Amino acid sequence: MLLHQAFIKTAKKNGKKLAIIDRTTERRVSFSKCIIASLILAKKFKKYRDGYIGVMIPNSAGSILSILGLVMTGKVPVMINYSTGAADNCEYAQQKCGFKTIITSRKLLEKIGCRLVPGMVFIEDIMETVTTKDKLKAALKSKLPTALLLKRIHRGNLDDDVVILFTSGSEKDPKAVQLTHRNIGSNIKDIFVVLDLKDEDIVLGNLPLFHVFGHNVNFWLPLIRGLSVVSYANPLDYQKVVDIVREEKVTIMVGTPVFFMGYLRRSQPGDFKSVRLTVAGADKTPDLLREGYAKKHNITLYEGYGCTETSPVVSLNIGENNRPGSIGKVFPSVKVKIAHIDTGEELPPGKEGKILVKGELIMKGYFDDIEETSLRIKDGWYDTGDMGMFDEDGFLWHKGRLKRFVKIGGEMVSLVKVESILADLLPDDVDCCVVEVPDFVKGARIVATVTREIDEKDMLNKMAEKLSPIELPKQFLVINDLPKMGSGKVDFRTVTEKVKDKLAKEKDKEDKEKEN
Repeated sequence: MLLHQAFIKTAKKNGKKLAIIDRTTERRVSFSKCIIASLILAKKFKKYRDGYIGVMIPNSAGSILSILGLVMTGKVPVMINYSTGAADNCEYAQQKCGFKTIITSRKLLEKIGCRLVPGMVFIEDIMETVTTKDKLKAALKSKLPTALLLKRIHRGNLDDDVVILFTSGSEKDPKAVQLTHRNIGSNIKDIFVVLDLKDEDIVLGNLPLFHVFGHNVNFWLPLIRGLSVVSYANPLDYQKVVDIVREEKVTIMVGTPVFFMGYLRRSQPGDFKSVRLTVAGADKTPDLLREGYAKKHNITLYEGYGCTETSPVVSLNIGENNRPGSIGKVFPSVKVKIAHIDTGEELPPGKEGKILVKGELIMKGYFDDIEETSLRIKDGWYDTGDMGMFDEDGFLWHKGRLKRFVKIGGEMVSLVKVESILADLLPDDVDCCVVEVPDFVKGARIVATVTREIDEKDMLNKMAEKLSPIELPKQFLVINDLPKMGSGKVDFRTVTEKVKDKLAKEKDKEDKEKEN
């Protein structure tokens, strides 16, 4: 069944139950009101000729209902990242996917200082055109028997695109990922099997919907399962999020380690007493973070793994199947194999190689990029670009991005490993990122960035107890505010450019001093 059809079926059964508790605009919307509002918006959106429509609205009832309205009328939302470079992201999406119209919010543009981009239309203006007649027609339509109502909205098929999401662009230009109803639907089915979701569960919905983690688990999943979602626009507003969890008695929290660390620091014992399930993903979960939640809140912070191209969840630690440090066991309908980096041969447990994934969760492809799609998907297997291994008990272990391995003196060095050890040794208030830069003699060298000055000699001595000499950073640089993506991940590409720029300036300064 198509995702919006599954939502309709659920909403008809849960009419009076709250679907959206909007803490951005302080609105509360029942499932029956969700049907009516999305039908109204679907009618308004029909006039736009584009099959793809940009959406740039912060987490709120407005963003959820706009996406529903678009899908119900057969259009495909193209989710646009507004956290950094919003206007540029709009134009990039328009050019990449060949559309003009972008539904956004005037309040958002004012708040982030984003310039107007041709094609932008404001949700506030659209809502002002809604008449009493529009509301009555939608209300009457929503009362139709489920089978009849489903015939009155877009039908399509399971392999139609349901959304376009962009990869993070932390390593190179973002790619437009085509996810279908089948892709996200299969992932949701697996989540239903693996997680013990309860009718009374309340989901914290503060992950941006332009990120696949949020688009699935904070949007489609609760709407289709009939759960209430508490939406809030800013996951970095740590104190406010903690207050919302306590006040709304949230039971399920999902997020990135960066966000969870912020909530841990701002929360007090008892703030999360309603929470029964916490899952971190999109980046490595540090042991200190797991230990912090266990000690402060008596909560087990589980870790999962996935990516945009896999809709997103591939594996998850949960319940008795929890091995801290691993990324859990593979979902029921998903196949994963570890392949030799050079030969592609499948490797046995205990051997590290490339993580390849197969199943209905795999994207249709990269929009208008057959070459890149064919490079990443072969014989149905998607090459994640990640390195990992299975242990003897079937738990999957993530060893870092292949692009975050570097060859130095003929040996492969994991930047993630170096970064992880450095992070464990640093004070709690210091963040880090380890990158590689070209080296004329050895081909590459490792540079560690930290957010404030540290005792470098002492740090290197401590790191030397756990790393070989070839793995040790050759230099430490201070970058007070490490660039991050909207998901909370460090933007490795921007950090690398900043490092190269700093090193170039230092070299220029040295050369000038020598000349003098």
